[in-house]
Amino acid sequence: MSMEMCTLALTRYEYLKRQIRAVEFLRLTKSVKSYQELMKMTGIPITVLNRYVKGHILPSPERAASIIDRLEKGYDVTSHIMDKISFDKGGFLDNTKVLGDTLLLKYVADQVVQRLAGRRVSKVLTVAVDGIPLAVHIASAFGVPLLYAKKEKEIGVPTFLEETYTVSKAGIQVSLYIPKDGIEKRDSVLITDDVVRSGEQLKALVNLVKRSKAEIAGIFVLIAVGEKWKREIDDSANYPVYSIATLPEKE
Repeated sequence: MSMEMCTLALTRYEYLKRQIRAVEFLRLTKSVKSYQELMKMTGIPITVLNRYVKGHILPSPERAASIIDRLEKGYDVTSHIMDKISFDKGGFLDNTKVLGDTLLLKYVADQVVQRLAGRRVSKVLTVAVDGIPLAVHIASAFGVPLLYAKKEKEIGVPTFLEETYTVSKAGIQVSLYIPKDGIEKRDSVLITDDVVRSGEQLKALVNLVKRSKAEIAGIFVLIAVGEKWKREIDDSANYPVYSIATLPEKE
């Protein structure tokens, strides 16, 4: 295949990705807004929007770019996440509706890629099990492998790195395990999790990366409780540490 044909194929592929992304964004936004509101946001008739959302047709590359641009201005991902979480009678957070929303997680993953533009990411690290749905989408968006720490040793894996931390409120110790060769020195690791409260678990992941002598590309959390967790991780961190949604810390 000639260089010109390769360039043309790449362009078509990029255009198609943009068209699909526009449809996915419409579907995501449709879960929180009416067709009437979408029409006002995009300037596209409801009948056409309906055909896009149902997958009957794709918008042209130019219209797809316009849809993405206009929806970005009217869609608030933080509010969407906050609307989907709830608390039980004991005050415990339920974010299962967030972790089960694949379009929302894919959108969040794209935002993480944009936020870390210019930083090298070669692996994504999280903790099993609740951190995995988000981490899968983030690793896919970066096109890199996913590694997740477990609270027990995996049968069939010969050697492990182990990191033990104390859950201060419960007064118990927890150990995390990853395969010893899971992270290499040349890796630049993005650490992520669905929810952070005290930061002790994230600090354990940081320590696992440091013990592997790899670089930390950043830390991203979907939902944070308060801000104290950031100080628990590393006061001198020279990498981005952030969350999308932050809940007030209860006394």
